[in-house]
Amino acid sequence: MPSVLSVENLHVRAEDAAILHGVNLELAPGELHALMGPNGSGKSTLAATLLGSPAYSVTSGRILLAGEDITGWPPDVRAKAGMFLAFQQPEAIEGVPVLQFLRQAMSARQGIDISVLEVRMAMVEWMDRLGMDPSFAGRHLNEGFSGGERKRNEILQMALLDPLVAILDETDSGLDIDALRTVARGIQQVRETRPEMTILVVTHHVDILSALSPDHVHVLSDGRIVASGDASLADRLEREGYEAWRT
Repeated sequence: MPSVLSVENLHVRAEDAAILHGVNLELAPGELHALMGPNGSGKSTLAATLLGSPAYSVTSGRILLAGEDITGWPPDVRAKAGMFLAFQQPEAIEGVPVLQFLRQAMSARQGIDISVLEVRMAMVEWMDRLGMDPSFAGRHLNEGFSGGERKRNEILQMALLDPLVAILDETDSGLDIDALRTVARGIQQVRETRPEMTILVVTHHVDILSALSPDHVHVLSDGRIVASGDASLADRLEREGYEAWRT
């Protein structure tokens, strides 16, 4: 099956520091991949680079989305083309209601002007699935939201925007066990409804992977993919830690 996202020999710097040293990844449609590694290994750098963050510079290698080289594309163009990033720490944006934010994002993604009614109907359905209070639609984006509510709001965005590739950067961080299970169920529901969506879960914990059963697990250490395997690799990491792959 052809890859929907290909990362080819990717080298990345931030200011004067080299962070990624030749990362290679192939993600096929509908697959769920997990990227694991210790703190400081470059996981969030890779996630941000895939979405075109100006904080990082690609010094060599390339990123392909559905066969097209997007390495030089700005973040907004990547998002419209079908890339999505759920942030580790979603920002609150005062003055921007969730409903209006999603209407603008969905319209940009689909290339048409979507009505408030259409967005509201879709939101109500998915908020119910994700256990979110419908009143959140009228609140400002992430303003006053708990950590779990912010993460569920990211999953709501993923469901409504229907990207080709969704990258979840430590969506499980800072969540208690109940919130973690709710977010994991939300991800599974999105996958059931959008079976062609490819998801890359970036994490250094195995708890969320126990609920998601990834197709592929990759270990990133010191800016390199040092191991890849099936879900059993995550179980090995739980037992043995990352020491065996540290350089």
